[in-house]
Amino acid sequence: MPELPDISAYITALESRIMGQTLESVRLGSVFLLRSVDPPLSAVEGCAVRRLRRIGKRIAIGVDGELPPQQPRPVAGDPGRLWLVLHLMIAGRLHWKAPSAKLAGRNALAAFDFPKGSLVLTEAGSKRRASLYVVRGEEALYAMDPGGVEIFETNLDGFRAALTAENRTLKRAMTDPRLISGVGNAYSDEILHAAQLSPITLTHKLKPEEWERLFAATRDTMRLWMDRLGAEAMKAFPEKVTAFRPEMAVHGRFNLPCPRCGEKVQRIRYADNETNYCAKCQTGGKVLADRSLSRLLGSDWPRTLDELEALKRK
Repeated sequence: MPELPDISAYITALESRIMGQTLESVRLGSVFLLRSVDPPLSAVEGCAVRRLRRIGKRIAIGVDGELPPQQPRPVAGDPGRLWLVLHLMIAGRLHWKAPSAKLAGRNALAAFDFPKGSLVLTEAGSKRRASLYVVRGEEALYAMDPGGVEIFETNLDGFRAALTAENRTLKRAMTDPRLISGVGNAYSDEILHAAQLSPITLTHKLKPEEWERLFAATRDTMRLWMDRLGAEAMKAFPEKVTAFRPEMAVHGRFNLPCPRCGEKVQRIRYADNETNYCAKCQTGGKVLADRSLSRLLGSDWPRTLDELEALKRK
């Protein structure tokens, strides 16, 4: 799922392409993409783009819109603007194509046509999870925000308060959009590795110095990747947004060497995701039980890196 650095890169790329431009038409390749009915999708056609925002992991495109005569004028700062809100979910991606580009293939869900080009939304796989909403005004827009704190708009106390609202593992807490905005599976791995903290440590167990490390690592990691991907987006539209990048320290790098200590990166697999970590740097050398394998090995599950290597040699 595209996270804060990826969404920020998309917005950077879109600013130079659609800001001030008229949204001439919206074409749907799948009726299941649109999840709202009022205002109608046709209400945004012919309107100029005036704002681009990130709402959690969503991209919001604000266009000029007219209020119905019976509706009272909004307060200052909310001029009745219409918003297109895109949630890419796991497999949704954006592409910048030539004007009036065809919606080719079953993965093409929508095209937003502008004078200079078409913004095309695709979603890989058979499941259709990506969504498009049309809402009116700031209040309706921010009602779609899951509520997680923005890492660059909070301080250490606010960060700690959000993550300790419930006693959860760090991995689960860091990826909950109701607690922290814009962090998902990929960057939580990178953050926890940078902070040298175990993904299964409970939030209520963290010491003050560990909270300081985690807060700093979250900001530093997200800023690093926002700057890196933002610079790339200034040069070309980010056509290949991925959660797996060769420059990452641990995410998607199972069995590859940790850049800090050289030990092999480990993983915990569950459902469609996995958590990657370095046992030496993050768990004191303890290998965390992987659900799929621990069910088979039971009490024989290796507890240390040495035991794991010995098991592999059998």
